[in-house]
Amino acid sequence: MNVPLRANNCSIERTLDIVGEKWTFLVLREAFAGVRRFADMQAITGAPRQVLSARLTRLVDEGLLRKVPYREPGQRQRDEYRLTDKGRDLYPLLIALMHWGDRYLAGEDGPPVLLTHRDCGAPVEQYFRCAEGHEVGGPREVTALPGPGSGLSTA
Repeated sequence: MNVPLRANNCSIERTLDIVGEKWTFLVLREAFAGVRRFADMQAITGAPRQVLSARLTRLVDEGLLRKVPYREPGQRQRDEYRLTDKGRDLYPLLIALMHWGDRYLAGEDGPPVLLTHRDCGAPVEQYFRCAEGHEVGGPREVTALPGPGSGLSTA
């Protein structure tokens, strides 16, 4: 019997501790679309004020978003929320979720949003490749080995 490698300090579990909740993904979706202000995020996502505030605080605390002060004329100072490099690195994850939803959950009319490359207009696709450049088609083409942080000896 081939038992999959299970790490005690699983990177998937740690990631889900931060982003594994509906409102968090919707906040990130809007941040990737360029929405930066609390009121705009709340209007678009429909998140309750307290929930949105808690999610934004957590994303800032985790370093995925940063606050940038701004002030409209005659108004008090407020904060915008902008993606950090760490936050931008989640983009492929959100797109993978979107593509999965497009494939399995879209209505008869098809996906609600199409992503295209800004420079040439071609549809955006995702592929897995190994370091040698070979396309990896799925989990049956991958072998999990203990990494340096696993605490398991590879010798």
